[in-house]
Amino acid sequence: MSAATTHLPQTPAYTDEPIYRLSVDQYHDLINRGQLTADDPVELIEGVLVFKMPKNRPHKAAVRRCNQAITAVLPANYFYDQEQPITLADGEPEPDGMVVTGRVQDYDDVDVDPSKVPLVIEIAEATLKRDRGSKLHSYARAGIVCYWIVNLIDRQIEVYTQPNTTSEVPTYAAPEIFKPGDSVPFKIGGQLIAEIPVAEILPV
Repeated sequence: MSAATTHLPQTPAYTDEPIYRLSVDQYHDLINRGQLTADDPVELIEGVLVFKMPKNRPHKAAVRRCNQAITAVLPANYFYDQEQPITLADGEPEPDGMVVTGRVQDYDDVDVDPSKVPLVIEIAEATLKRDRGSKLHSYARAGIVCYWIVNLIDRQIEVYTQPNTTSEVPTYAAPEIFKPGDSVPFKIGGQLIAEIPVAEILPV
């Protein structure tokens, strides 16, 4: 395992104009009334409805590879979920992958909340700016302990830990960067579960 720490650019706000932000309850109400459906390519990030980008072949391959690599090493009482919503105080993003505490059936009638998610993953290409910006701030604000960005542009995995939930713009400590040839430490509750080769996650 090897890694280098680097500072990545921050992302500016959506616009200089005033924005009316939806609450999570308002978002759920739009869904329950059928005004937003599963066919609408949007998700709620920091109170703003944003478009979900279409997924190309490398993105879909990385989603499957993450699922395979992490599921293979998950301890009992955890499961891997992909492209499903996580309910935060300020939005409801649908990350490409996340590790969830408990069993699948535990969430038949309750939402997944950040206290049950030790790891969240985004596959980034066209969405890299958003994943390093509004999504990173939102996950940090929620106190999610570990956030991976599988960066297909720079062919690296960025591992963000130590969320700062009290700063004006919540963020994480500078990420550790893992390149092909490295292995990414997969931890739950501070305990090392496995070291996953980057090559197992990045598509060829």
